Amino acid sequence: MEKLTRRIKWGFGIGDLGGNLFFTMIGFYLLFFLTDIAGLSPALAGTVLMIGKIWDAITDPATGYLSDRTRSKWGRRRPYMFVGSIIALFFMGLMFTKPGFTEQSSMFIYFTVMYCLLNTAYTLINIPYTALLPELTQDFDQRTILNGYRMSFAVVGTFIGAGAALPIVGLFDSTVFGWKFVGYFEGAVLLITSMITVWAIREPEHTEMPSSIGFFKTYIEALTNKVFLLALIPWSLFILGTSMVQGALVYYFKYLFHNEGMFQIALVFLLASSLIFIPFWVKISQKIGKKWCYAIGMTIMTGGVLVFSLAGESVGVWGACIIMALAGTGFSTHYVMPHSILPDVVEYDSITHNGVRREGVFSSMWTFMSKIGQAIALALSGWILAFFHYIPDTIPSPETITGIKIICGPAPAIFYIAGIIFLYFYPISKSYYDKMISEADFRR
Repeated sequence: MEKLTRRIKWGFGIGDLGGNLFFTMIGFYLLFFLTDIAGLSPALAGTVLMIGKIWDAITDPATGYLSDRTRSKWGRRRPYMFVGSIIALFFMGLMFTKPGFTEQSSMFIYFTVMYCLLNTAYTLINIPYTALLPELTQDFDQRTILNGYRMSFAVVGTFIGAGAALPIVGLFDSTVFGWKFVGYFEGAVLLITSMITVWAIREPEHTEMPSSIGFFKTYIEALTNKVFLLALIPWSLFILGTSMVQGALVYYFKYLFHNEGMFQIALVFLLASSLIFIPFWVKISQKIGKKWCYAIGMTIMTGGVLVFSLAGESVGVWGACIIMALAGTGFSTHYVMPHSILPDVVEYDSITHNGVRREGVFSSMWTFMSKIGQAIALALSGWILAFFHYIPDTIPSPETITGIKIICGPAPAIFYIAGIIFLYFYPISKSYYDKMISEADFRR
């Protein structure tokens, strides 16, 4: 089994600290910021998020396609990460800056433009970063180990993204300025961690000619790859459900527990248990396989969100924290397994396409679907809040409480269950993968 150096493990892993910080900040706080801080209506706020992610339908595939064909002395991926991280610093700050005007249509346009530009910057970082992994090792288990490092940093990024925001805002007399500072601070973390990865990783040299297949045919081929679809669909459904939970938790603690500050403590319970169990699931996956680890973990998560949403009020805030910790033991698999499955799919595609490597194409579709899942989730959350007559900073009606509970539990559970069903049919196991690699080596 080939061994990865410590520099590669740590240098690659830290890149997802900033990436997951971004994803968490958007997932946990952007809808709340738009409705409760900026004053945008819930329906318009949800639509902003939907439009911004649809914009990724252009930037994600384009970036993946171009990075696959890039040849430079710095590699195929790192030039995009370098540029994207610098741009992201500025637009992360502007995204969480309340404009000087209050008219709804003007704010809607402002935040839509900012969100599209911010997503473009993040795409330039995340698509090439994800595409790096299949190039760093071909070993089935080493990829899981490398993803263990990556996702350990990802959990730290989630801690910072979710846990630092409100305390930092509280340091300032002006809440509006506090959110602006948080935006620039977390943008700076994204910049620094991305630059560390750019510096630490040395990409393998690619001397082969890029594929001559056109843009649209390339993506049509990817989307008709059955193995890829059986990995992509569960991932998308799990992201959709998780994003709904993330976006609704702050509302649950603010309006049902009347203790917004405990939201931070509850996140510590969820994320700490997720971090602790990452090595456990990495070891277990070597025994029962990545697919079954992922399915078991998300089944635990499904039960956790249902119990939390339906029984959280009755067990109290500390009981709810314990429920979140138990759910986190399963949620841990969502950090590791899907990102370890994707490189196996990329290798499968390379072998079945005469050695042509299309990491950027598959990574862009993977990231694109995660963003679409998040967009649909946040848009649905905004629309559900509007449907149940949510009004910021008022005593919630029984209708509104019902809406918040639906977003926290039953709605995401439906997507989780559907994802688990699709995951059952994913075919690649360790024995399948080793046989595939051996046959490819023999043909060479």
